[in-house]
Amino acid sequence: MKPISPQGAPFIKYQALGNDYLVIQPDKLTKPVTPGWVRRITDRHYGAGADGVLIGPTPAESADFGLQIFNPDGSEAEKSGNGLRIFARYLWEAGFLERFKAHPDDQYTTPFRIKTAGGVVTARVEQNGAWVTVEMGKADFRSGSIPMSGAEREVVNETIYVGGETLNYCALSLGNPHCVVFYPHPKPETAQTLGPAIERDPRFLNRTNVQFLQVMDPENLKIEIWERGAGYTLASGSSSCAAAAAAYRLRQCGPQVAVHNPGGILQVRINDDFSLVLSGRVEKVYQGWMED
Repeated sequence: MKPISPQGAPFIKYQALGNDYLVIQPDKLTKPVTPGWVRRITDRHYGAGADGVLIGPTPAESADFGLQIFNPDGSEAEKSGNGLRIFARYLWEAGFLERFKAHPDDQYTTPFRIKTAGGVVTARVEQNGAWVTVEMGKADFRSGSIPMSGAEREVVNETIYVGGETLNYCALSLGNPHCVVFYPHPKPETAQTLGPAIERDPRFLNRTNVQFLQVMDPENLKIEIWERGAGYTLASGSSSCAAAAAAYRLRQCGPQVAVHNPGGILQVRINDDFSLVLSGRVEKVYQGWMED
């Protein structure tokens, strides 16, 4: 049989605790990025399958690299902690980070900046790309920044009635919106059942990501995640940061926490100004070509 020749745009698939993304360089694309195209290639039955698509590096005047992030429903995301960490691993493997090494044989980089629709973040790669740290910016609890309806306020310890339950939550922005619901023992079905209603509650003007948070002890948090535009997710970097920020805001945890996602553990540090630093492992899954 004659070998099949590669056609279309090359991609690489990575995962971070089961949160997976396809990375594609924009100059390799053979067709415009449309919502329908994103939905097809992220579909786990008809495409490569993923929780999102990363298009980069793109030009960025105020940073070293630019990045576009797309949810599997075709919408563009402002920011993704795991997406950024995966993109940093890709930049390492593709040779874009050589100038951030003090020596060619170094297994780590100095910090570099990535621009997203939700702002500029600083990243650092270690362990030959296996461990990536991202400074995610500051948690902003102001309603206008999230954005949310109603009077301008800090959205801290408010209530929402959903699924026959009255739940306490904090809402915040990390460049993308989050609703952190305090829940005693969250399970996957908690997020799958209650998450969609909260995501689309009219008080959240651009919809919201939802985290169901259990504070296990001051150093360990557990979350179940419903992502805006993606649904139930095994892990999320920005969700882990949002949960840590909300717990820290209510003095229920310390400044360094392990956030237990369904897919594994992410490390989050909360600084005094509520800027957040996210760290964890990233792994390559496979690579291929998108058919035209």
